[in-house]
Amino acid sequence: MTDLAGELAKQYEALQSSPHTLIRLKAALRLFIAYLEDHHNVTSADALTLEQVHSFQAHLSQRFTAKGLPWKPASINTVIKAVRPFLEFLYELGYITRNLAKHLRYIREPHLLPHSVLTHAQVRLLMRKIDTGTPTGVMDRAAIELLYSSGIRVGELEGLALTDLDLERGVARVIGKGKKERFVPIGKTALKWLTSYIRGVRPYMLRGAATNAVFVNADGKPLRQDRIRSRIHEYAAGLELAISVTPHTFRRSCTSEMIKGNANLYHVKQLLGHKSFETLNHYAKLDITDLRKTHERCHPREREEGANG
Repeated sequence: MTDLAGELAKQYEALQSSPHTLIRLKAALRLFIAYLEDHHNVTSADALTLEQVHSFQAHLSQRFTAKGLPWKPASINTVIKAVRPFLEFLYELGYITRNLAKHLRYIREPHLLPHSVLTHAQVRLLMRKIDTGTPTGVMDRAAIELLYSSGIRVGELEGLALTDLDLERGVARVIGKGKKERFVPIGKTALKWLTSYIRGVRPYMLRGAATNAVFVNADGKPLRQDRIRSRIHEYAAGLELAISVTPHTFRRSCTSEMIKGNANLYHVKQLLGHKSFETLNHYAKLDITDLRKTHERCHPREREEGANG
């Protein structure tokens, strides 16, 4: 079945799926195929049965992370999202006589409040830890300011080219999930750091290399996501934050601040490149949590309860 999984991956590549989608697809299919071989001695597609699909579903709910914690519903659904198209693929090619994909069901994900969100004050503290007296520091500051200002994904930041930027108008063109194009505003502070980096620092960092990438490393090559993540981890270290700070933290924090500021949800959805408002509902809940804290602090009845307690 490994060869068939490879054929499906090629179809995804032909559809120009993102590298991360392909990585998740291949990892999930490897997990599925290994499970069938190890637990049911199934090595060919035509031997696959409904009972084995149900067994795999149960197996996913019993998996644990390296830290000994149960897999999150989102992690389970990521695997299911990859295996279902594979089962449909096998059915279309005639390897199985019934479409088993519909029998592998997504599990309900709890609607939790967004985690890993920084307040504006915490973001400012982190920014102050960046040594902007060095070329790398200026680049890091520009990159993180852009993540926080525009809410773009780290993959979108990695893919930015000079031709995607309109510094005069303060606008960036980004290519999001599914190769969808959108335009995002660049805030004044982010624009200041970005302009300083591009005009004064980037030419020095290129060291004669030729690339259209906005962000480059010390060798003049395009900066990669893993390097951005590691730098952000370094800056967050020592701040005694209760969360693990990642590039996505700034996307969430941007969203949270926009909604707290009563931004039009449609505009926020367009900024982030979301297909629907569903994700933003979580941030609305976060805003309600803040409202509850204010209510407890300001309402006279709440103050009475605190005094009597």
